[in-house]
Amino acid sequence: MSDTQLTAPPEALGDVPSAGPQGETPLRTPMVAPLGRARTPEPLALVVFGATGDLMRRKLMPALWRLRQEGMLPDDFAIVGNAREATDDGDFRERMRAALAEFAEEPDAAEWEKFSHRLRFVGGSTDDPATFVQLATVLREVDRDCGTQGNRLFYLALPPSVVAQTAEGLGRAGLVCHPEDACYTRIIVEKPFGRDLDSARALNASLLKVFAEPQIFRIDHYLGKETLQNLLVFRFANTIWEPLWGRNYVDHVQITVSETVGVESRAGYYDRSGALRDMIQSHLLQILTLVAMEPPASYDADSIRNEKVKVLQAIPLLQGDDLGRHAVRGQYAASAEGAEGEPMPGYRDEKDVPEGSRTETFAALRLLVDNWRWAGVPFYLRTGKRLKAKQSEVVIRFRPAPHPVRDLVQDDPPAPNALVLHIQPDEGISLFFEAKVPGIRGPLRPVSMDMKYTSAFEGAESPEAYQRLLLDAMLGDATLFARRDEVEAAWTLITPILQAWEAGGEPDPYPAGSWGPACADELLGREGRSWHEPTG
Repeated sequence: MSDTQLTAPPEALGDVPSAGPQGETPLRTPMVAPLGRARTPEPLALVVFGATGDLMRRKLMPALWRLRQEGMLPDDFAIVGNAREATDDGDFRERMRAALAEFAEEPDAAEWEKFSHRLRFVGGSTDDPATFVQLATVLREVDRDCGTQGNRLFYLALPPSVVAQTAEGLGRAGLVCHPEDACYTRIIVEKPFGRDLDSARALNASLLKVFAEPQIFRIDHYLGKETLQNLLVFRFANTIWEPLWGRNYVDHVQITVSETVGVESRAGYYDRSGALRDMIQSHLLQILTLVAMEPPASYDADSIRNEKVKVLQAIPLLQGDDLGRHAVRGQYAASAEGAEGEPMPGYRDEKDVPEGSRTETFAALRLLVDNWRWAGVPFYLRTGKRLKAKQSEVVIRFRPAPHPVRDLVQDDPPAPNALVLHIQPDEGISLFFEAKVPGIRGPLRPVSMDMKYTSAFEGAESPEAYQRLLLDAMLGDATLFARRDEVEAAWTLITPILQAWEAGGEPDPYPAGSWGPACADELLGREGRSWHEPTG
């Protein structure tokens, strides 16, 4: 497809006047404040378990610092870190300052001095009751010194194996407020949320012994991306799409999340997980629900999550022959010339990968959403490592024109229209349609109308995903967090595939730096379709 960008002068838009100062028109008004400026949380203490790990250094601490700089944190606020290692407040503060210098910005000395006094540290393991006793003591001090009023947000940046015991330790120490109390308590749990349906149910049951469901925030950083949130606005704030959004006009939908990197230093985790658990069960199914959901009755958290759950529950399970035909896997092999033009090792040659590992580094599914809107429309999902380009996108491929215009152009049939939602790295939206090349009976060419966030909203910076998600959790807004039934519905779909793959068979090899194994092309090719290849 061509990446031609169609533009027109303002005068060509009829009654819409030319843009005035700062691009103002009756259809375009300037932004007056960053999103969330008027939404400041109540006083609280944020307690991070695993506070000396990479997630805190790379994502959480920079996000908290930006929120503070933008005036989105309350004045009465504190951060309490916990980790196994024995360190003190001073060392923890210095580590966090170094993290900001490396992953955000060198903090202003005066600003850091004011901020750092609100950082405390409690050392100790989460399997030791004494840790929670000491934490309770520090939180009482924080309430007194920082005015946090007994409000707590616990962030579990921990391996899944210790999540339940940490929640139980908080409960035993009396650190969890009842939902009807004057104070509030919330807990954020990182993915992966379980390894299969049974483990997810067990984890939910453990958390619900201590916390009420509205207090539990199951985080998936993918939903914090600006483009995914704009997907809801794109669908439900623009009436032109609704008549087209379904089986009458859509031929199929493709969702791709591709990475050029291999497992890097995560082989220990990744080999126990694989592409299906790591990406499809969470990220790609989340995207699918946003594409396929019905308009919610209102735009509160539960109404939106209700519609997402309905989509997952409408997807038939892949079983028997359908599973073998509609779920494929691959594993990257060594390549003499990968995506960067350099030799790349195979997955089994990577450091810490067990010899003969059958873990998939690529997975693709064909799913149906068996409801009135989407009956018969396949949704193709694919994700993988060591692919040709780093790209996350949704492609809505429309049905071909019913009456080709062959009398007006050369014999090439028109290509079906496509709407492409670019999630990353170049966030935006492209609409591909057919146009005739100038000339007598000229050929048809696909051209595109493109909107890029960087140019459409020049000067407006999108917040980092964790910045938005942390703020929402502090505010108690669960819209971008998964509910119990949503997590279990996703695992209900994925668990039979995991069981079939773990029972035997080998993933199909594909050269590092390619678009994946041949079986992924066959997944679409059997029905006369092909993957859209991103240009990034």
